[in-house]
Amino acid sequence: MDIRVSGHQVETGEALQIHTSERLTTIIDKYFSRALSSHVTFGRAPAGAFRCDIIMHVMQNLVLKGTGLAQDAHVALDQASEKIDKQLRRYKRRIKDRHEQTAFAVAAEEAAYTIFEDTLVEDDHEAEVEDAPVVIAETRVDVPEATVSDAVMMLDLRNTTALLFKNAGTGRHNMVYRRGDGSIGWVEPH
Repeated sequence: MDIRVSGHQVETGEALQIHTSERLTTIIDKYFSRALSSHVTFGRAPAGAFRCDIIMHVMQNLVLKGTGLAQDAHVALDQASEKIDKQLRRYKRRIKDRHEQTAFAVAAEEAAYTIFEDTLVEDDHEAEVEDAPVVIAETRVDVPEATVSDAVMMLDLRNTTALLFKNAGTGRHNMVYRRGDGSIGWVEPH
């Protein structure tokens, strides 16, 4: 696996790079024979803390993201890699469950999906609404073709709040998103 370690205003020494490589290799070896690549970025956070962002391309169309925040760079890496580990564990469990369900399935497949618990803690403070918010980044992405349950799985694995996809059953563009109460919303146009 190709592992790139970089730092934004942070020196990534040899010990941190070795720790990063060993940690990510251990996680991948536990679930897959190999992964494509990983990019680990360390940076400074407020109050002298360190931030670690991991983007891992496990296979084509499977991208995992994890973030850690701690007073030590090694601890931040451990937090981010734990999130990646948890995402891979869930992914493998869902794949295993799907194979078991299709083996015993007798009826036609319905558009069912799972609601995952939201692990984020919300602040009681309301964000100030601006008239014209600043656009941070515009990216081009491929719109995957998937079932609704697969789209919810991708939403969770990519650690995003919304996912646009082409519904494999209907051939139309749909969207799944994480609602404020932690449940999953599904938008299907008429």
